[in-house]
Amino acid sequence: MISRDEILKPIWYAFTALDVDRNGKVSKSQLKVLSYNLCTILRIPHNTSALEEHFKDDDEGPVSTQGYMPYLNMCILNKIQANFDFNELNKMCWTLSAPKHISGKHLLISGAEAFKVWCIFNYLSEDKYPLQIVIEELEYFLRKLLAAMGCSWNEDRFEDYKMQLSAKKKHLNAWELIELIGMGHFTKGINPQTLSMGINEVYQELVMDVIKQGYMMKKGHKRKNWTERWFELHLNYMSYYVSEDLLEQKGCISLDRNCCVESLPDKDGKKNLFIIKCVEKSFEISASDKKTKQEWIQAIQDCIVRIRQPERRGVALRSVFASELRNRLKAEKEAMENRMRQLQLANESKQAQLEAMTKKLQEASVRGDLEEQRRLQTQIELLDQYRRDLEQEKMARMQMEEQVVEKANEVEQYWQRMQELEEMYRQLKKALDDERQAKEDEEALSKLQARLLQEEASKRLELEQIHLQQQEILTQSQKEKQELERERAEKERALQAAQEQLEILRRQREGAQEEYEVVTKKLERATNKTKTWKHKVFNHEGLLQIIQPGNKCPTRMTNWGPAAFTETELDEMERIWQENKNRSHDGQ
Repeated sequence: MISRDEILKPIWYAFTALDVDRNGKVSKSQLKVLSYNLCTILRIPHNTSALEEHFKDDDEGPVSTQGYMPYLNMCILNKIQANFDFNELNKMCWTLSAPKHISGKHLLISGAEAFKVWCIFNYLSEDKYPLQIVIEELEYFLRKLLAAMGCSWNEDRFEDYKMQLSAKKKHLNAWELIELIGMGHFTKGINPQTLSMGINEVYQELVMDVIKQGYMMKKGHKRKNWTERWFELHLNYMSYYVSEDLLEQKGCISLDRNCCVESLPDKDGKKNLFIIKCVEKSFEISASDKKTKQEWIQAIQDCIVRIRQPERRGVALRSVFASELRNRLKAEKEAMENRMRQLQLANESKQAQLEAMTKKLQEASVRGDLEEQRRLQTQIELLDQYRRDLEQEKMARMQMEEQVVEKANEVEQYWQRMQELEEMYRQLKKALDDERQAKEDEEALSKLQARLLQEEASKRLELEQIHLQQQEILTQSQKEKQELERERAEKERALQAAQEQLEILRRQREGAQEEYEVVTKKLERATNKTKTWKHKVFNHEGLLQIIQPGNKCPTRMTNWGPAAFTETELDEMERIWQENKNRSHDGQ
């Protein structure tokens, strides 16, 4: 649950925004509206008469923060449940306070991004009003923002800005931080979309408690199939959804001190595998590449370690670098103070010895002049020695101070060197990945070249065989062409002979046609004579027919009597006609 101190931060901005006269007081009507909105967002039943009852003895003008705080604690904050949306509270307070501070400024970031920077400021700020962040928290935020954008940290630029800030003050408020980011003081030349993505990543990690998020493949427990899911890693759990819009949650992996995460070898056609082992069940997950896999494993391990070593909730996250630097400087400062105290004690001891020796000199002065002079000379020498010792101690103290300054510079240089080494490590890792990929590509290319050479050799053999076949076909074609030429010549000669024979047949057919026409004319004359004779016989003799002597061959009879030709003559005529017909067909 969000702590009360974190809830009071955005409410303080809302109260300050309603303070139009900037005298620390707000009218009761505005407080009623603010209280109603707070109760609505925090899901608390609103009592309209509670505010009037609380301020019934104070009817003189507006109410200050000291007067409103008891009502806020008693009637609102004491009734908060764990089911309210803290982001809605931030949005409401941002809507009230933002227009008065950033409306007239030309920022390189949008209003939504400025809101996220404002939420990050509230998370990092101390619980002291007015809310501010110190140099260490500013450095932590800028380092995290530049790392999210993939940019390197510029130590010189930040040191210059820190000196400028230290000359005026040593802290920033929310609106100065938004202006610093929005004006591009540390993000000059960076794509606005990249800046937006970097702000969103830091906002998700710090404010929304999303340590890491992204798409990965998850193996099912029942059907054992692999499905792509959108994962979000929080401190105590890891949830996964159908897509990054977070509309449909498919499950949640609870993380506790008994959980562990391990890398797995490639199997089932999946690469970059790791497993999250919990008490009840285990989850097998496949990342997109080795770098993403290692980042997820490291992030989950960090969460498990933080669970095993719990921190106090509600306290703003501090930079590890800033903490180590402050602790180191504090230890060196304490060592220097201890050394100074030791030098002081030594100095006091020397002074006491000097005073004792001076007293002894005074007591010994009553003795003889020679002894006095001798002892005086001895004491003077001792005094000179002591003075030299004191001067040496003073020089040693100055050297210690210089060494402290040098140590501080060495710490800065050490941190810068660590950053450079980390950057070199990332570049080296990237170069190794590129080299490994290049080797794989080279092996694939060599295999492809060998396969192409083998295919080229086989194709060359096939082409040579085809060439030999073509040569044989050409030789065979030339022989066939010569044979066809001979056959064509023979056919031409046969055609010439057939044409000559056809001409002879044509002349024979014409002669036969002429004979046929002569025979036809004779037949017509014979027919006419027969008709005339039969008519005469019929008219004179009636139905009587004259019986004449005939030959032995059977006589062909017609409807009008015996035929004009005999059977033998008709057969001979039919044979001649058939021969003429066959000749005409052969000629055609």
